[in-house]
Amino acid sequence: MTHKTEAKIETAKASSYLQQLCKHFGHKVETSFTPEAGSIIFPFGTATLKADDSHLTMTAETETAEDAERLKKVMASHLERFAFREDLAISWS
Repeated sequence: MTHKTEAKIETAKASSYLQQLCKHFGHKVETSFTPEAGSIIFPFGTATLKADDSHLTMTAETETAEDAERLKKVMASHLERFAFREDLAISWS
């Protein structure tokens, strides 16, 4: 994997969102998770998640820049849908 990008999102519900994302995608792709960490393996890249008391960190690792953009969009759009009651700031670096 040559492209790696990360978003650190401030939220008190980090562990809940981590588990919700992994459970949701687990119906279609391979996932593994605990309340503190998870991974989602898509055909176009891997998302790793880490949760602490105040942040959810999402890391996207892909082979191409195009796949990186796709993975970032998939993860962000689903998190925004699950966290519709919050105004989350999702910024990838």
